[in-house]
Amino acid sequence: MSLKKTSKRGHSTMNELNITPLLDLVFVLLVIFIITTPQLVNNLEINLPSGKKPPVDLKPKPPTQIAVSAAGQITLNDEVVTVPELKDRLTRLKTEDPKLGVVVKGSDEVDYQVMVNVMDTLRQLDITKMGLVTE
Repeated sequence: MSLKKTSKRGHSTMNELNITPLLDLVFVLLVIFIITTPQLVNNLEINLPSGKKPPVDLKPKPPTQIAVSAAGQITLNDEVVTVPELKDRLTRLKTEDPKLGVVVKGSDEVDYQVMVNVMDTLRQLDITKMGLVTE
């Protein structure tokens, strides 16, 4: 009887992990991301400058002036008004000029609630071009 000698090399288990299929999968996913990413970015709208000069407004309209005195008296373009009258007049001015600009000047001793009422009226009418006069 003869015994066949088998080598350990022929029957041993594989000690290393084959990562080639994993690398193939990673490269395929990378290519997919490279191809699809520019299509997602192209949704941005860009306003490029043109060679034309912008239209020149020959007479820029001065902003509407609102002043609040120390006694709480509100004036709109040098006319004394109450808060409801202010809202009505600003509504009319806003319909005439949708880009209405307003300048608000308050006295140093004015009650804050009066200024808050004026500012709240401007916010309700969606007047966003507003400036505050300070000394």
